[in-house]
Amino acid sequence: MVNEAARREAAYAAAAGVCDPEIPVLTIADLGVLREVSLRDGRVEVAITPTYSGCPAMDVIGLEVQTALAAAGFPDAVVRLVRSPAWTTDWMTQAGRDKLAAYGIAPPAAKASRRALFGEEAVTCPHCGSARTERISEFGSTACKALWRCLACREPFDAFKCI
Repeated sequence: MVNEAARREAAYAAAAGVCDPEIPVLTIADLGVLREVSLRDGRVEVAITPTYSGCPAMDVIGLEVQTALAAAGFPDAVVRLVRSPAWTTDWMTQAGRDKLAAYGIAPPAAKASRRALFGEEAVTCPHCGSARTERISEFGSTACKALWRCLACREPFDAFKCI
């Protein structure tokens, strides 16, 4: 049993280290996309959840997880895409939120609220910390981000959408 637990931990560490191809400062564990790593009949099985339906990065993430697992000694690992329950920004780690801000992307609020659905969320500028910001476009550099501008420092920035 100890050997099985050590194998699962090693597989989890390998999968958790995979970076998001769209925001490379975040791992899939930071994002909360990595849902489960288990052993079934001696084979590693990894469950990942897309940030939204149709996310183009999920195919790349799945391949990167398989590659990382093979390099860690799990060449026959299976990666499953799990759509239920749906991913939420609530699954992001605090470390992930901190990495986003340091990278210049406003992180989502710690707990998603219904206000975000109606565009009433408050977004703080990741450059100067001002709360005086405005949304320029619902769509940023990727579908999971919106484009904002700071009214204090005048810098544009992406803000991770609260889902």
